[in-house]
Amino acid sequence: MKLITLACVAASAAAFSTGPVERPATALNMDRRAAAGQIAAGAAVIAGLPNLALADGAKSAATVSRARGIYGQRIAALEDAVSKGDFGAVAAEKNAFILYNSGAITSKDKQAAAVKQTNAIFAAIRGKDAGALKKAYGDYKSAQDIAVIVVDKEKGQGYSNDYDFKTRTNLGTIYVR
Repeated sequence: MKLITLACVAASAAAFSTGPVERPATALNMDRRAAAGQIAAGAAVIAGLPNLALADGAKSAATVSRARGIYGQRIAALEDAVSKGDFGAVAAEKNAFILYNSGAITSKDKQAAAVKQTNAIFAAIRGKDAGALKKAYGDYKSAQDIAVIVVDKEKGQGYSNDYDFKTRTNLGTIYVR
């Protein structure tokens, strides 16, 4: 019985004693400086990833149609201002020309030609030459096939979905009987 009691005391003493202290080996066995360096390198890679998502002008038929409709109509609406020689009105729509050139024209060669024609328009505005403005504007409109779109509100609808360029314009009415 004394032997059993002694065995129990030895077992409980061994259970509550401290064992050898050593760090377990892990796959990430590194010091703080190395860990901070890896975290910084990972952050730099993650910070650079959004640049990969930037598109350089992906153009589908829908985006080209939308750009032609929205900005082409703004350019076509300048016909009266050009005929009157209103340089301020044409200059106010500079962004329409820029956005039309970048969104409605898919070919780089045609886009470069359109930019040259746009530059001719704004050179005429800077020179206050109404004749040169009319000629440059007419050349631009004919080269880009820009015309005012007229929707017959009595015979059909003005738009068919929210992505249509006529949605929030005066062309975008839906005929309801």
